[in-house]
Amino acid sequence: MRERHLGKMPRGGTTTARYEEDPDNAWNCCSWCEYLLIVILSTILLVGVLILALFWVMFYRGGFAWSEKPLKQFNLHPILMIAGFVTLSGFSILVYRLCRCVKHIYVKLIHMFFHAAAIPCIVMGFLSVFDSHNAMAKINFYSLHSWLGFVTMCMFLLQFVIGFLTFLVLLCCDNKTYSCRSAMVPIHASLGLANFWLAIATAVTGIIEKERETAKDPTLSDDNRMIEHYITTAMGVTLILIGVIVTFAVRRTNAPASAKVYVTERI
Repeated sequence: MRERHLGKMPRGGTTTARYEEDPDNAWNCCSWCEYLLIVILSTILLVGVLILALFWVMFYRGGFAWSEKPLKQFNLHPILMIAGFVTLSGFSILVYRLCRCVKHIYVKLIHMFFHAAAIPCIVMGFLSVFDSHNAMAKINFYSLHSWLGFVTMCMFLLQFVIGFLTFLVLLCCDNKTYSCRSAMVPIHASLGLANFWLAIATAVTGIIEKERETAKDPTLSDDNRMIEHYITTAMGVTLILIGVIVTFAVRRTNAPASAKVYVTERI
């Protein structure tokens, strides 16, 4: 028999299911193996792509600097953007979807923490490439990559503000705002996943753009150029795999029968 936890609606004194425990979705051994595989594989990929980017920049792009060396200042851009838009945001999405072992409010706070930690990375990454281009007299916002990045940043900021106001601030009037929050869940979730894929597309186009510049660099040997090609290709493939596994995790419908899941979060 299905057990439901009921919460009051703001009008008419009626009640509706706020949580549900679904014994039909009780996990077997295969379900737990799938869950562990997603957690382990996604962690390896999310951390691995950042390590690959660091390895590439440190050993083949000359490391980091600030405004005194514009070429090395630019190297901060791919590292910080991958850290903010991919690694931290990816963990934020996965934690919210997969973590059901603690109270839901704590999951929300962890979700917000990862996204909040991504903001300084994104801001510093944007400033580094903007200052670097200005110092080298390059035009800003001239390529598909740069405009995709601008749209991604605007969408990320909008998502963060709406999510913070809707799912945290409005909790102070829980019952009165329940209908609004429940209506916003699928919109916020779908836009969040779209924003994540947009970030991946931006990173991949940035890698392609940088590889084209590298191919024209006369100071690089053929061996170094080939090694960089393999590294950037591996980064691109890893980014696509991250997008696939995060999408699979988000769209997976079954959850442990013992976990209280908001009905409106079933997306």
